[in-house]
Amino acid sequence: MLHVQQVSGGYDQVAYVQDVSFHVKKGEVLGILGPNGSGKSTMLKLISGALPLTAGTVLLENQPLKSYAPKELAKKLAVLPQLHANTFTHTVREVVSLGRYPHQRGFFSSWSDDDEQAVVQAMTQTNVLQYAEEEMAFLSGGEQQRVFVAQALAQRADVLFLDEPTNHLDIAHQRQLLDMVRSEAKMRGLTVVSIFHDMNLAALYCDRLLLMEKGRVRMIGEPHEVLVDAQIEQVYNVDVVTRPHPKEAKPQVTILPSVSLTKQAAVTCAHIEVTEEAITLQSPLPLRVLSSAVYNAGLGWYETIMNRSVAPTYDITNVRAEFAAFIRHRGAVPTNTVGMMTALTTDYAVIREFQTEAGSMIVMVTAGVGKALDVSKTYSRSSDYAIGTINTWVIINAQLTDEAFVQAMMTATEAKVKALQIEEVHDAMSNTIATGTATDSILIAATQQGKQHNYAGTVSQLGKWLGHAVVETTVEAIQRYKQLKGRTQ
Repeated sequence: MLHVQQVSGGYDQVAYVQDVSFHVKKGEVLGILGPNGSGKSTMLKLISGALPLTAGTVLLENQPLKSYAPKELAKKLAVLPQLHANTFTHTVREVVSLGRYPHQRGFFSSWSDDDEQAVVQAMTQTNVLQYAEEEMAFLSGGEQQRVFVAQALAQRADVLFLDEPTNHLDIAHQRQLLDMVRSEAKMRGLTVVSIFHDMNLAALYCDRLLLMEKGRVRMIGEPHEVLVDAQIEQVYNVDVVTRPHPKEAKPQVTILPSVSLTKQAAVTCAHIEVTEEAITLQSPLPLRVLSSAVYNAGLGWYETIMNRSVAPTYDITNVRAEFAAFIRHRGAVPTNTVGMMTALTTDYAVIREFQTEAGSMIVMVTAGVGKALDVSKTYSRSSDYAIGTINTWVIINAQLTDEAFVQAMMTATEAKVKALQIEEVHDAMSNTIATGTATDSILIAATQQGKQHNYAGTVSQLGKWLGHAVVETTVEAIQRYKQLKGRTQ
């Protein structure tokens, strides 16, 4: 659809864009990224015909852009520039209707049903139909931006150029606009070239990204090829971390501040409170946590960790809302808390602190092994298992990579299984050594300060000590369970 071949150009005989080449297929959305001054807007003006080329060629449907008459080109190509002169007093409908000018034989002398339909549809798509008779001067910046997008859509061109289309828009209207652009590309075959400052929006909504640096193309490819940490750091001169989007197969970029926003501190057993209701760790700093907890499972940052004791008859129907109420009752904040549950009372818990060459760590275990299971035998049974819970915390005063977090969970799980073997905990149905219970939960937390650990497998420095600590603590917790249960029988 659009071929840009070795294009150069700029202002005042200075080539701010140099030797740029790329192509965009019909129905494709291409995002243009780059720091301020990298030539993004200049390039858009060059390839749209708003600025003359000093070198190179732009082909639209295999014809040079300059071969089109202005009105014919306007039927093929629509442009939404970054800034607009909006001091005039035209109404929203009048501004959007200007998008139909290329389709007129005379200035609005042949207004048709198709024109009216295009204008109304564009205003509806951009959610400005309600302002149709309002004057532009009375609209907010975001509303005006949506009006100009509607004008470009009303043009019904085959190619749409957008220069920071989400500028001035709140997140709801950003999503609405970009959803609409993607839909037009998919359903109508609209070809879109858009400049973005927001890399994450660009990654979510674009098929490919073009990264510019000092007037040249640094990289073009799919979002995961372009948004690479080292490349973004070099081009923008800022530290970043790229991670996958939680729901889409797209990368998302996070800026790393150059100055730490977290105070230096370590977590000790002094930060743990044990009451009849729960064991609560109130950390002096946010902890990065990976867990299979009941409340706020997954990966995140939290300052409060709870292991709550509930009755064996606890109703889990509305557990999230009920647990949130319990957290507030305890004086904590639900969005800043990870919560586990156990039917054991808190006197079954074993809490140990270990000083190791890998960093100090705290391990907490409650081992309700009365209904323990052998994972190799459960496939042949019904899903109606009796509840029994081994809950494990490992809090580490060190820095862990994502890989180390996952390996730490693996190592801690292996250590738990070894403890069950040492204590000869059996699956009552198969009479084989148990590997856990039906509702075990595990949590790995790190202060992300101090020594860095890239790995936490069983032979790594951290893994060796973590495994040792979890085996010792779990063995002690199983022994305590047997002792306390023995007293009640």
